[in-house]
Amino acid sequence: MTTVTLDIPLGSSLTEEQARAICAQGEEAIVFALLTLAYMLAQQQAQAAATSNQTPSTPSGMKPPYQKPSASARGKKKPGRKNGHPGSRREKPARIDRRAEHRAEVCPHCAGPLQRCAETRTRYTEDIPDNLQSEVTEHTIHRDWCPNCKKKVEPAVAEAMPNATLGNRALVLSAWMHYALGTTLSQIVDVFNFHLALKVTPGGLTQMWRRLARVLAPWYEAIQEQALDSGVLHADETGWRVNGKTHWLWCFATETLSFFMIDRSRGSPALLKMFTQEFDGVLVSDFWAPYNALACASRQKCLVHLLRDMEHVEKYKSPGPEWKVFAKKLRRLLMDAIRLRRRQDQHAPDAYASRRRCITQRLQELIDTPWADPQAQRLIKRFRRHQDELFTFLEHSDVPFDNNLAERSIRPAVILRKNSYGNRSPQGADTQSMLMSIFFTLKKRGHNPVAAIRNALAAYLQTGQLPPLPENIAANG
Repeated sequence: MTTVTLDIPLGSSLTEEQARAICAQGEEAIVFALLTLAYMLAQQQAQAAATSNQTPSTPSGMKPPYQKPSASARGKKKPGRKNGHPGSRREKPARIDRRAEHRAEVCPHCAGPLQRCAETRTRYTEDIPDNLQSEVTEHTIHRDWCPNCKKKVEPAVAEAMPNATLGNRALVLSAWMHYALGTTLSQIVDVFNFHLALKVTPGGLTQMWRRLARVLAPWYEAIQEQALDSGVLHADETGWRVNGKTHWLWCFATETLSFFMIDRSRGSPALLKMFTQEFDGVLVSDFWAPYNALACASRQKCLVHLLRDMEHVEKYKSPGPEWKVFAKKLRRLLMDAIRLRRRQDQHAPDAYASRRRCITQRLQELIDTPWADPQAQRLIKRFRRHQDELFTFLEHSDVPFDNNLAERSIRPAVILRKNSYGNRSPQGADTQSMLMSIFFTLKKRGHNPVAAIRNALAAYLQTGQLPPLPENIAANG
């Protein structure tokens, strides 16, 4: 082929006029331009493949910054409150522990003498005292004779567990830091030893946390029972490590509780440990197959997971032309259903029921259509299996169309996993499940988790009975 030289630069900046100029030079110029563009495209694809092996499950922190969409593309809002919004600041302290007066001897700018005035201003600061020390209490316990019981008795010490030298306040605070905030064991030891001047050891803390979990076990069981009695329950799972082996952290959540369970199985055996009875409410979950083995009154599959699946197909599976038609109809159906739910108050009951039936008919038509695209066939197979579980949220006002609640409830545990890398023993996994469930449930219900558990421990040590699990403050109010 005759060598062709083009004075027109080829690339993404090529204009229509330049393209027509290439066509005017003849067939050889057009072939040369097409081959050059194909070579440039192949180089770009090879470079992208060499620098990125990312998949949809790749964490955001593992992606290079230049491969992430810009802030404008992500549609992020400008941080902070809008202009004209009233400001926010710390409230004035309710008490004053110390007062200090400050007066300059000379001008701080020119070092000249000052003429005294009566003008002053007041400023408040709150800080941790410099002489912060642990409090050591010597307990003198009297033992007296009981004529009825024919033995010596003594009162209970409510400030600490039996035979423990670490008080309840320090015990619960350390457990809250580890199981709720994700602070590592070594960091907690450093905080207590160096800042709080309270000598602790990693082994001592671990043993005390296990004792605390055994005492609070009735609360853990109560959370499970309340989850099974709830009207709407969200479920999700994520990977976990126990003694270096892969386990799974299951999360079952409502607006007022979070129940965690660590199990070796990611299938139905783990779910059957949680669902000891038939669930009479609506189970909201993704399309993970083991959820289908549960006996539930009703289900709602997460539509957001379905939309993500469609994005994954379009980005990584190179679907055929028929996929575009299928995806357009499916997206329009899902968005119409979501829009109908959001505007439910704007429709009369009969009109709403009619639109609801229309949504069901459109789904049936989508299923009955013979699609040749393999990705469309895969989703149609899923729809046949979950046809009655996609639009449950249109029938129940308290059922959402997504599983966002479970994902938000399990997120703190995922962040904690990055620091702790899981547990080293099955006993540690059980302690993890119990204390995380209790701490996050108390927080959801508006309680101070540390104070609530400390008060419960004091009552348990005095009476031998653990108080009932605290209820939701908003419901009581």
